Amino acid sequence: MGSSLTDQADQIAAAFVAARHARRALDAYPGERPGDLAGAYAIQDRALALDGRPVAGWKVGRINPPYEAALGANRLAGPIFADLVVDAGPGAEPAMPVIAEGFAAAEAEFMLHVAAGWDGTVPTDDAATRAIVDAVRLGIEIASSPYPGINADGPCVTASDFGNNLGAVLGAPLVEWQAIDLCAVPVRTVINGEVIGAATAAAMLDGPYGAVRFLLAHLAGRGIDASRGLWVSTGAVTGVHPVRPGDHVVAEFGDLGQVACRITTR
Repeated sequence: MGSSLTDQADQIAAAFVAARHARRALDAYPGERPGDLAGAYAIQDRALALDGRPVAGWKVGRINPPYEAALGANRLAGPIFADLVVDAGPGAEPAMPVIAEGFAAAEAEFMLHVAAGWDGTVPTDDAATRAIVDAVRLGIEIASSPYPGINADGPCVTASDFGNNLGAVLGAPLVEWQAIDLCAVPVRTVINGEVIGAATAAAMLDGPYGAVRFLLAHLAGRGIDASRGLWVSTGAVTGVHPVRPGDHVVAEFGDLGQVACRITTR
């Protein structure tokens, strides 16, 4: 990357980090939009360095047509900072802040934890992936960005601002999760008492375990150490559902249970 492109990436990253910390919206994308994923992740890398907080996990999102063919990828990734991972106990409905004048959404997701000690070998199938996972939880990803057009402008813009992540809610650990077909679980997203979306993970490419495989290969390609363990927010099962402060969000996972949160500004 030439010096002018490096300066541009630094400028964009600094603008996003400052706006996120201030919970302040941006009227426009703060620079020239990246035209490919390499440029997007260059911005993300600089923003990670500027922000400096520890990362506890990563969100994985789908890249849909026509971008999939143009970019040569069908998923993207963004960090989940440790202080934005909320463990929701039984009956708990934690407050999850968003950037109200920017973009905000909630997504029902399976949360898989890759055990510490991963040796760098990317598994090739679900059985091998289960072998390096030590926990599965029901969850909600909070997607939010200072830039209102982050999703409308395409996956490169989404990836450039931490993949549009602003937190994750972890429900109770699943017991004997190894025997559960995650792709067969009926999932519903309920906002303010209304069912907004319903689906199963069977429609999500190669499913939650495939999302883990993608992420590990992706992080290895970027030189990011994943050996200390990490959460993977594996993708929006029922879709990306816009939310506003004051909304009540429930993600229902059939007989497995549910997890809930309330959307706030702080």
